[in-house]
Amino acid sequence: MNPQALELNQIVQSENPAIYEMLSQRGKAIFFPKKGILGQTADAKGTKINATIGAAVEDDNSPMRLEAIASKINLDPSLVFPYAPSFGRPDIRAKWKNMLYKKNPSLDGTEVSLPVVTNALTHGASMVGYMFVDEGEEVIAPSLFWGNYNLILNHAYGSKIGTFKLFNNSGGFDIDAFKAKLNEGGIGKKIVMLNFPNNPSGYSPTFAEVDAIVDAIKESAEKGNKIVAINDDAYFGLVYEEGVATESVFTKLATIHENVLAIKIDGPTKEDYVWGFRVGFITYAVKGGTPALYSALESKTAGAVRGNISNASNLSQSLLIQAFDNTDYDKQKAAKYEIMKKRFDAVKEALKDGKYSDCFTALPYNSGYFMCIKLAEGIDGEALRKTLIEKYSIGIINLNNIIRIAFSGVSAGEIKMMFDGIYNACNDVKE
Repeated sequence: MNPQALELNQIVQSENPAIYEMLSQRGKAIFFPKKGILGQTADAKGTKINATIGAAVEDDNSPMRLEAIASKINLDPSLVFPYAPSFGRPDIRAKWKNMLYKKNPSLDGTEVSLPVVTNALTHGASMVGYMFVDEGEEVIAPSLFWGNYNLILNHAYGSKIGTFKLFNNSGGFDIDAFKAKLNEGGIGKKIVMLNFPNNPSGYSPTFAEVDAIVDAIKESAEKGNKIVAINDDAYFGLVYEEGVATESVFTKLATIHENVLAIKIDGPTKEDYVWGFRVGFITYAVKGGTPALYSALESKTAGAVRGNISNASNLSQSLLIQAFDNTDYDKQKAAKYEIMKKRFDAVKEALKDGKYSDCFTALPYNSGYFMCIKLAEGIDGEALRKTLIEKYSIGIINLNNIIRIAFSGVSAGEIKMMFDGIYNACNDVKE
């Protein structure tokens, strides 16, 4: 093993031995190189003549660029064309950390790591898999989960997703099923994937349900389990009903036990409607977490990023910093939230139509981009999907006879028309 990896491992072991046990074999072996080309390049920073970095400059030492591109971007070329650090730009890392505290007031007084920038959330989940998931290990997730976890975790790292029933018979989070799944098998390493608002169901837990989830994880940790608690917060902030937790579960997991490493994967992709920018963040927290521990985890994560994509887009990070610092940012974001809330409300209103129950019923939903309906017996989801496209010009996602509807992409005025179309297509398929 590389001496730089061993050095980071020694720091992790001395600061929190449980977290060292959570690392995958890849996670133990990875490091961010401080020597070699990167180290020599860092040493040469500020020299009059710098022939170290693999990028070109103009004769005035500004980044070399094509005017056909530069003319379209109203930013200083130094914020656009050079490589960004593998850790992410220092300014956006610090800004996002400050924003985490603003968006999650309960974090106040809790020290978390400096976020590491990823190429959005898919890449963030992949890097967490790289760091913590070994072949054959189980990742615990709800029965309704984002299908891309299969590619990210199962096919890439050889894990297996073990599910628990998401909803109980009362239409809430099934805490009993979660606890039972968490306590299966012997004492050891457990990997949990929490995704709220949930994709595909659009469900976020109530305040009481969050407390129950956290208590279950804490009880499991007290038994000696080492728990990697991953929070996929892709749709954070989009909660539309009272009584639903508006802060990330990460907030409460951050300090519950030395055996629980809370990991937050998030970013502006959905929160700020910049799907193509491909910028995300990984943040760590654990009870008693120290700057030395967090620095070591950040270095390992940045090493994984460097070995995978080198770094995320400098231009995207620059544009986001400009947006976050804009005095109208909060106002503009609130305006977009209201549009999303109106679409959610339109779904609620449309589903009051009692005739739909002959063909489908809604699963619990209160947040995010999506909601799901469960088809009645005798209606084939794939036949319905095709009929909706061919006859009604409506697109939906069929998930084994559960239909995912992205109301985020449908104007409020078209919501009722959409459900009427689904209802009519259901009757077509039944016939």
